[in-house]
Amino acid sequence: QVQFVESGGGLVQPGGSLRLSCAASGNIRSIDTMGWYRQTPGKQREAVAFITGSDSTTYLNSVKGRFTISRDNANDIMYLQMNSLKPEDTGVYYCKPFVGGSWGQGTQVTVSS
Repeated sequence: QVQFVESGGGLVQPGGSLRLSCAASGNIRSIDTMGWYRQTPGKQREAVAFITGSDSTTYLNSVKGRFTISRDNANDIMYLQMNSLKPEDTGVYYCKPFVGGSWGQGTQVTVSS
């Protein structure tokens, strides 16, 4: 089973940017839909963005226009570019296929002044 490792999180001021990476241990070309999820304090884990094998994307309403999901099948990696970050974006971010797969350790994103 392909495993995923998230990285790129950190502490950033409101309005700042981060780019998260999701490195796969195997080929992701055969995985149709991949997603980024987050666990924010006091809330259940939620889906943030999805990308299909044909690069069709969908986003959580609250991140539309600020976040961009992309995938590099040649290098088995997926990204989440996050701009105009807000304190409410704080949380642990995970990547996983929409179907199947398992949760990794995630990467912590903290937006605070």
